[in-house]
Amino acid sequence: MLEFKPLTLDAKSVFNKYLKPYNFRTCEYSFTNLFIWRKALDIQYTIINDTLIIKKKGFNEEYHFMQPIGYTESNFKEIIELLDCYRKNNGMKYLIKDAEVGFVEEMRMSFGSKFNIEEDRNNFDYIYESSKLISLSGKKLHSKKNHYNNFIKSNSYETVDISNETIDDCIKAACEWCKINECKGYLKYELKAIHDLLHHTDKLDFVGMAVYVDKKISAFTIGERMNENMAIIHIEKASTEINGLYAFINKTFVEKYFSDIPYINREQDLGKEGLRKAKLSYQPFKLEPKFIII
Repeated sequence: MLEFKPLTLDAKSVFNKYLKPYNFRTCEYSFTNLFIWRKALDIQYTIINDTLIIKKKGFNEEYHFMQPIGYTESNFKEIIELLDCYRKNNGMKYLIKDAEVGFVEEMRMSFGSKFNIEEDRNNFDYIYESSKLISLSGKKLHSKKNHYNNFIKSNSYETVDISNETIDDCIKAACEWCKINECKGYLKYELKAIHDLLHHTDKLDFVGMAVYVDKKISAFTIGERMNENMAIIHIEKASTEINGLYAFINKTFVEKYFSDIPYINREQDLGKEGLRKAKLSYQPFKLEPKFIII
């Protein structure tokens, strides 16, 4: 029987051993992402046949596995059948979620129609071309550029790296933002994730930028360079009272830290209408699908 243990910071080297060789297309397969959501989603792991198995809970309280990492052609079917047996014995509704396109293709080749495979639209990742986020060129992004220009013309501001000197300010800003937006459910979990990120700046692989307007913390954002092709924006918070601040931090952060990375992953919209509208307004290059395997 599989025995799982909770994800801790000590597991970083183990996870990186399995995660780093692959160029994953989605935000899910980042140790930083997994670590900051480890408590909210009860993330656990085990290793079988030199394959990393991650189990976690969705916000609907249902457990599932992520796609196994490190399997070989010879042991793939055995591992999937073992996971499916565990699923049945433990009353899990789903077998695998967060599955990427390549993995789904392997499932179909190995098992045919044995498993139901569904698109998980609410968790599709939004992928953007970094050059367009920086230039904001073209008719479709004209309004974003206007907001950006309005901000830099109308405000006295400063951008700084997130460091030990700015952590307390960022946490204070995050708490205020959460309070204004009715801090409950997902937002409450996200606030805890921000705390974890900022209190482990020396041990997790990310960069961050804070924006001070009139010497007051007004926005901050945190991202991670996943590989040569993609960076992920994990957190982005800004005061809605300052016109153009979101447009400014979106453009400036990519320009300052990720201009050499072709694509920026701004994660999913979770089916939230306002968030979906905002992400679509930046004209994504593509939506990277994720799948549920039942």
